[in-house]
Amino acid sequence: VMLMNRYKKGFTLVELIVAIGLFAFVMSISTGAYLIMISVNREAQALATGINNLSYALESMTRNIRTGTGYNCDPSGFAFTAENGDDIVYTQSGAQLMVSTNGGTPVSLTDPLVQINRFSDFCYGDTPGGGVTNGDTWQAHVTLVISGSVSAGPGSSKNRECNVQTGATMRQVDL
Repeated sequence: VMLMNRYKKGFTLVELIVAIGLFAFVMSISTGAYLIMISVNREAQALATGINNLSYALESMTRNIRTGTGYNCDPSGFAFTAENGDDIVYTQSGAQLMVSTNGGTPVSLTDPLVQINRFSDFCYGDTPGGGVTNGDTWQAHVTLVISGSVSAGPGSSKNRECNVQTGATMRQVDL
């Protein structure tokens, strides 16, 4: 009887193989889910970075436009005179939003992850020295419309379409 109890104290080889197999199966599913979560997180971070970059570019443009004068809307771009006297021009070049100062070399305002498909500007009201000469009595105002897409990171085929519109009214009274 004592000899029989001695052999009943452990696991059999079959039980160990089944336990290790179940453990390996659960771990492979867990690892797959973890890798998917890492990939989704990277895409979300890249999209957030691209959208933040576009928002920053628009905020910078709006701040400069608001304090400027001489708005000139043109299909090729938007030009105005900044508060410090610099001539600023915003244009679209390829898939990037560009800015040039005093006729200098244009510099990209947006990250390569942000692809601009269309940049439009609409001016309302007269501005001193500007291209809007309809003789109205409205305060000078510009509306900027940007449509494009934001990539989910380098090498990713996932893009999110975005359409952004902002407006700026000239602070200097020109009525």
